[in-house]
Amino acid sequence: MTDYRAAGVDLEAAEEAVERIRAVVASTARPEVVGAIGGFGGFFALDPGRYRQPLLVSTTDGVGTKSEVARLVGRYDTIGLDCVAMSVDDLAVCGAEPLFFLDYVSVGKNDPAMIEAIVTGVAAGCKQAGCALVGGEISEHAGVMEPGQFDLVGFAVGVVEADGRLPKGVKSGDRVVGIASPGLRSNGYTLARKVLIEPGNRPLDEPAWAGADVSLGEELLRPSVIYSPAMRRLADDVEVHAFAHVTGGGIPGNLSRVLPSGLGAEVRRGSWPEPRIFAVVAEAGGVDDEEMARVFNLGLGMLAVVPEGEVPSAVASLRSSGHAAYEVGRIIDGAGVAVVGG
Repeated sequence: MTDYRAAGVDLEAAEEAVERIRAVVASTARPEVVGAIGGFGGFFALDPGRYRQPLLVSTTDGVGTKSEVARLVGRYDTIGLDCVAMSVDDLAVCGAEPLFFLDYVSVGKNDPAMIEAIVTGVAAGCKQAGCALVGGEISEHAGVMEPGQFDLVGFAVGVVEADGRLPKGVKSGDRVVGIASPGLRSNGYTLARKVLIEPGNRPLDEPAWAGADVSLGEELLRPSVIYSPAMRRLADDVEVHAFAHVTGGGIPGNLSRVLPSGLGAEVRRGSWPEPRIFAVVAEAGGVDDEEMARVFNLGLGMLAVVPEGEVPSAVASLRSSGHAAYEVGRIIDGAGVAVVGG
């Protein structure tokens, strides 16, 4: 007799995974959360009295092929935080406060311990961002994905007052403040994997570079910074015209998304310290400066566009939130974003 387990789907393992994560999910609850996981939907009681003209904002994103690095290293406790960062920081770019988050984990074979580690990372990210993990899905794709393989995506909802929606007011002469990212975050991993760890390249357990105090695997799994709390504080402290989340497309591709017609930007490499891993990738693959700037964040995970006179206060606000920040560029008349110097 053939049953579901023989076909590759273990319902008992799925139930165990849900039980393992139940307390972890509950630890992220906000007062607005109604009920617990296990139902067909997650409930969140938005209080309309808190807002004058609220807009709900939704985002979704994944971790890309960083998941393959996690699989190769056998470490799953940080990749969930990466997933949260990608979505909640997109909300914050819009001026929104993240309210709640859902995740979707697909696996080749349901390993409850692996699922628990992944969702524990998701919960840690939600707590950092101040949003609730209200639900999710675990899907076993036997015969389509190999045992040990997984993919992780997330979905977030936030709220912003209509008159607080960003970007707004970006003008020539504004300055660009960059917020530091110590590593790759979750972007450019297909290229990084190709030049660093595909068969015939370097082992993941060797030093990331000569004299490094972390292995290559640890460096490539460095967790993403979650910027959204600092961004909300920054918007309270100074006049912010725009944020740009530096994900796929790098600095040029993402800063250009917040510029009105007729305006461009110039960003100066060398005005902030670039983490060593970017030079390692460039050297290993012979990747030129233009391609590096188009694919990777180069050490700036988030950009803020502020009036020229607000730069010192903006940098101070971000540093008080625990982030290194630098004036890295300016808004100019014209079109396009140029990353110059090096």
